[in-house]
Amino acid sequence: MSRAWLLPEQIADVLPSQARRIEELRRTLIDGARSYGFELVMPPLLEHLESLLSGTGHALDLKTFKLVDQLSGRTLGLRADTTPQVARIDAHLLNRQGVARLCYCGPVLHTRADSVQSTREPLQFGAEIYGHAGLEADLEVIDLALDGLHAAGVDEVLLDLGHARIVRAVLGDAAVDELVIDALARKDTAALSELSQPLPAQTRAALSALLRLYGGTDVLGDARAVLPAHPSIGRALDDLAWLANHVQLAHPAVRIGFDLADISGYAYYSGARFSLYGAAANAALARGGRYDEVGAVFGRNRPAVGFSLDVKALVLAAAQPPAAAAVRAPWGEDSELRAAVRRLRGHGQTVVCTLPGHEHEAQEYDCDRELIEVDGRWVLRAL
Repeated sequence: MSRAWLLPEQIADVLPSQARRIEELRRTLIDGARSYGFELVMPPLLEHLESLLSGTGHALDLKTFKLVDQLSGRTLGLRADTTPQVARIDAHLLNRQGVARLCYCGPVLHTRADSVQSTREPLQFGAEIYGHAGLEADLEVIDLALDGLHAAGVDEVLLDLGHARIVRAVLGDAAVDELVIDALARKDTAALSELSQPLPAQTRAALSALLRLYGGTDVLGDARAVLPAHPSIGRALDDLAWLANHVQLAHPAVRIGFDLADISGYAYYSGARFSLYGAAANAALARGGRYDEVGAVFGRNRPAVGFSLDVKALVLAAAQPPAAAAVRAPWGEDSELRAAVRRLRGHGQTVVCTLPGHEHEAQEYDCDRELIEVDGRWVLRAL
């Protein structure tokens, strides 16, 4: 039997029920961003590689599919992340002097999936604020991300906070091998102890302390006691305390934790960073933070903060909604029947006309009403 119809690994078709949920959530997320004043942009899936990877680092390069443009002979890339494209739009196309709030939702492609359970074709939704360096923008982005998870029906959300400046201040000007960063990211105590031997004693002690600085609000106080008294570290801890306090006031049901050794996107983020987890999710459902250097390669270095998530993964993590309600109607040539169906659809109702010979077939929709003829008039009756 031919296997030509089989799809590549970790690439999949999305079937009707899940496709409906993904599309409904996509619309909900975009409408939610619009309610904050974000404007929708639609960057292309394909760009010249040097533009697509500008300022993103080695990791994104490895995740990017590459091909040759038959028109120009230049190397093109299929985007693996939309943020660099939005930074380009802010820098070169909009070129606004004040605040720009931009959101997007579209597919990205990865040469390798983030995990064995995830897809190589996420549907990435994101929102970004350009032009404001204060924590007010960070808080707005976190609020929007939390609202998005709430709208999706994700319960028991955990907000995990960290800050890029803490690790950078601990390392200072020391020449650090990438293996040290990797050991810190994996929280590998033995490897970190061995690899950090060439570093100053104070740096080694601080790196070791970072591995223990995760948990609840006590972490911030512990960090002030055990980390070097560096002004940058103090300001970072103040930022995290301010954000946590305001998030807790607006979202009292959200659990808040801190992981000061989490250096996800170490070369990318420049300030506070966050991850959102649901009760049933093993991986973060949304990630974001401040990345003030993202526009520098486009000649416009200005403050930026945002987040992104995979709509497909978010749908899988959310509670399964009931089947969509619909009206069942017979198929017929009667003009009054056809007019009644059009009226219902015009009022936003889903009307499924039963085609001849298919009266008893199952479908995605929950037909809880039917259109029947009573005394020459077509009326709705509950099922």
